[in-house]
Amino acid sequence: MTTMWCEHGWLEDGPVWGVRLETDGSTITACETGVAPSEGDRILDGLVIPGMADCHSHTFHRALRGARETGSTFWSWRSTMYKIAGSLTPESYYDYARGVYAEMLAAGYTCLGEFHYVHHQSDGTPYVDPHAMDEALIAAAEDTGIRLTLLDTLYLSSGFGSPLQAEQLRFGDASVEEWIRRVDALGDAISLHPHARLGAAIHSVRAVGPDDAARVARWAVEAGAPLHVHVSEQVKENTDCERVFGMTPTRLLGEAGVWEANATAVHATHLSDADIAELGRHAVTVCLCPTTEADLGDGIGPARALRDAGAALSLGSDENVVIDPFEEIQSLERGERLTSQSREVFGANDLMRALCSDGYRSLGWSGGALEVGAPVDLVQLDLGSTRLAGVDLARVPLHARSEDVRRVWVDGREVVCEGRHRTVDSREPLERLGRQLRASTR
Repeated sequence: MTTMWCEHGWLEDGPVWGVRLETDGSTITACETGVAPSEGDRILDGLVIPGMADCHSHTFHRALRGARETGSTFWSWRSTMYKIAGSLTPESYYDYARGVYAEMLAAGYTCLGEFHYVHHQSDGTPYVDPHAMDEALIAAAEDTGIRLTLLDTLYLSSGFGSPLQAEQLRFGDASVEEWIRRVDALGDAISLHPHARLGAAIHSVRAVGPDDAARVARWAVEAGAPLHVHVSEQVKENTDCERVFGMTPTRLLGEAGVWEANATAVHATHLSDADIAELGRHAVTVCLCPTTEADLGDGIGPARALRDAGAALSLGSDENVVIDPFEEIQSLERGERLTSQSREVFGANDLMRALCSDGYRSLGWSGGALEVGAPVDLVQLDLGSTRLAGVDLARVPLHARSEDVRRVWVDGREVVCEGRHRTVDSREPLERLGRQLRASTR
């Protein structure tokens, strides 16, 4: 048994003084509050919060941070992204992912959902090991210590039945049946890694038709796996879907049975009132990615309306232009204030629930809480920065930054100390490989 005494701990209703956690090494076995430290306790000053979940990431997009070649629209940005995706190898992706995952851990993310579609060689030919790219990400997560849900993505079309473009070939499988065969085999392999779990993803209604989406949803239900899908990120997706199918993406996916699965709708930026009601009625989790949606000029999603309708919320870093969970929730709150012209739209507890327990659940993990039975996934925040001076403890998440993260534990293992990953220097691979990947776009 090990014990940790937290000067302040963030529980379900907010911060509490004197939280003493007993653990068996990896799981919290007892939690006392309002107590002084005991002899033998490890003393954690400041504020200890649960580990946070990044529910939507495209790891290689990190290479576009600060790139000059991305243009002024989502579609020009996407063209550059495709070129970078085309240059990845299993070896370079492993090396780069180690750097990105170390950066995520240092920011306080302890659980990651990787929306993964870079499956094959650049011409679409499978690798000799058909799971080479998956295994690169699994190994990077294992080496750094982050929990990983690999959301293996079905990607069949460049747009509503049109064949894949040359730069998209490595994303695609020959059919949904081929995807199922590949993913079933990947499930056998991933089961050997306790830090990793397998989930499913439908790229979008552009890339996957309703019959194939329905088959993925059935697979996810049968496998007991989480299912994620990009929904209405762009207005063009909505207008094209309505032109082809006569309905919105949300309704199309609903008729395919996607919302009956353990589903998460990613972005959900441009929704009708009927869309919002449908997602709420099915208690779908909606993963918002505010820093990416701002960077790409996507728009501001109806977060409060979704919550009020019954949907749960989670957060994602998406293109990783920013890796900072606090910036995500603060951007979410700011966006709602700007659209509603009111303040205090979400309370800090609501935002922390989205970052922690609801995020974990969206990725198929239990956790994201300081409570008995939860994993020892903890983040210690330093309250001594000028930024947090004078801030009420209950409002720290609304003002903190990733720089305030001091230590991080995942499954009881301390992976970040004094703001740095204990074994991986993320700066070197991010600098070196970022330059190489961006060079491929010229």
